[in-house]
Amino acid sequence: MGGHSKEDARRLEWATLNLERGVVGGGGETTGYGNASLKPAIGLVRLFSACMVSGGIQYGWALQLSLLSPYSQTLGISHSYVSLTWICGPIAGFVVQPIVGYYSDRCTSKMGRRRPFILAGCIIICLSVLMIGFSADIGRRLGDTTEHCSTFTGSRWYAAAVYIVGFWFLDFANNTVQGPARAMMADLAAGHHGPNVGQAIFSLWMALGSVLGYLAGANAKWHEWFPWLKTAACCDACANLKGAFLTAVVLIVVTMSATLWLAGEEQKQLDKDDVDASGGACSAFVDLFKCLKNLPPAMFSVLAVTAVTWLAWFPFFQYNTDWMGREIFHGEPQGAGGKADLYNAGVREGAVGLLLCSVALGVTSLLIPKLCRKLTSRVVWSVSNLMVFILMAAMVILGIVSMKGYQPSLAATLSAGPNHSFRAGALAIFAFIGIPQAVLYSVPWAVASEVAAKDGGGQGLTIGVLNIAIVLPQLVIALGAGPIDGAFNKGNTPAFGIGAVFAFICAVLALILLPRTRGVSNATVMAGGH
Repeated sequence: MGGHSKEDARRLEWATLNLERGVVGGGGETTGYGNASLKPAIGLVRLFSACMVSGGIQYGWALQLSLLSPYSQTLGISHSYVSLTWICGPIAGFVVQPIVGYYSDRCTSKMGRRRPFILAGCIIICLSVLMIGFSADIGRRLGDTTEHCSTFTGSRWYAAAVYIVGFWFLDFANNTVQGPARAMMADLAAGHHGPNVGQAIFSLWMALGSVLGYLAGANAKWHEWFPWLKTAACCDACANLKGAFLTAVVLIVVTMSATLWLAGEEQKQLDKDDVDASGGACSAFVDLFKCLKNLPPAMFSVLAVTAVTWLAWFPFFQYNTDWMGREIFHGEPQGAGGKADLYNAGVREGAVGLLLCSVALGVTSLLIPKLCRKLTSRVVWSVSNLMVFILMAAMVILGIVSMKGYQPSLAATLSAGPNHSFRAGALAIFAFIGIPQAVLYSVPWAVASEVAAKDGGGQGLTIGVLNIAIVLPQLVIALGAGPIDGAFNKGNTPAFGIGAVFAFICAVLALILLPRTRGVSNATVMAGGH
């Protein structure tokens, strides 16, 4: 039991079993999201359609994960500083989600509690995506260079500045939408189907969005289908990114419209808690830390293991396609001749690998509840981290072997592409890593969301509890990966090596610290953690 009392274990097991029964929160409340003033007995087809926005958002998130780290380097941001552009993710998760969750729990708009935030967030996402996609063109207009993109290999600082601003707004907007959208699904499903059904549908849409997003990122023909995407500042790879992101705008508008039309939220009536909640945004953090203060000791062990788990995972999320482009395809984002083409081909191949990862994640998520009931969640969590250790160590070894004896001066043409065995091995690693990723997106949330909601507060705030254990390690990796890369000058190898070490540590900690809980709900599998 890792030194914790039997009472702590019973409290956690009670929470997890209640989640599996569809009971969330304490005091007889059915959803944990506050007293939902929604139309009862929404049909299953309409409920499924009302969650469509989560697929659109995940489509854009998949493009962000697969394309933006490589793209930022084509603008002149060095590999050592790419990690700093991702700082906005943990900051947005820590600041935005509690505030948006707090206000969405208390929103009295005629549109309902969640839909105003979904609408505002989706509008900002579309504007941010356009800024990112057209950053090279905007930078040229601002004075970056008059040289054609096919020959220019220097830095484009105006374009990089526009890109970074768009990137930050995109992450803040993603966090604005995701929490209320997830909370709304629990609200809508509570009256007839139960929260498990609502969250399962939410997860299914996210999985579909991931697959479509990685397919779009792997497509190399956007510039052929839409030749007008190419400009003097934006060549083939940039035009492909622009085309993929324009499809994201269209998809988000369509899915957002369907959600806003079909959700059927009604205006929330003011109650005493809303009238007394005069602390504004500060109250969001007061409630959040009050919730943390009241958690049982065993719950802090869950948060600690979650934090170490994300220290292991974040290097993969940040550098996966860049590793494929550099270490496996031997390309360079601003390389001369065929080296840039090799890098872009590797990035697209990495997107294919992430698609395989999403498929494995979706299939594995169906098996996790049964595995947790049979083996206990701590064993499943430990084994998943052991898998991450093995797979990240394999990425380090494969990258080193691939680059051993490689001479960049000879890689001027596409004929110097990847070894087919290395390429197949890399794709296999991407596919298998989807198995432990399913655990990452399910087991911690199944326990933490229940225990956090037990002592009151809307589910909008509940998401922020476990988010603390996610955003802090993300911030550590974002700040530390660049200096480590600069010190060793080994590309992505140091970051993946660090991830492998943390994964092994977490495999041990999970067995020592976590209680013996067996239940985990199908409803809590998440395809994201932005």
